Amino acid sequence: MGVEKQITTIVSTKGQVILPKAIREKRLWAAGTKLIVENTPEGILLKAAPVFAPSSLDTVFGSLRSDRPALSIDDMNAVIGEEAKRRARN
Repeated sequence: MGVEKQITTIVSTKGQVILPKAIREKRLWAAGTKLIVENTPEGILLKAAPVFAPSSLDTVFGSLRSDRPALSIDDMNAVIGEEAKRRARN
C-alpha cells in the first residue's frame, strides 16, 4: 500500500475543522454532507452518515398503496412468466 502525502488542517476557536478540498472531492462530500464522528484508539474517524435510516421489510411493507385490485397468485405467476420470457429473448 502506498503512502499518501499527509495533509494538515487547524481546529478553529469554535472547534471547527476544514476538510481539504482534495479529500472532500475524493469522498464526494458536498457541502451539507452529514458525517459520523467516531473516537478510535488510532484517532478520529469521519464517515458519511447514511442518507436513509436503516429499515427492515416489516417497517416498509405496505407503505406503497395501490388503487388497483390485488392480483391473484395465478395472475402474478403469469406476469412473472411473461417477464422471464422477455428477458430470455434479450
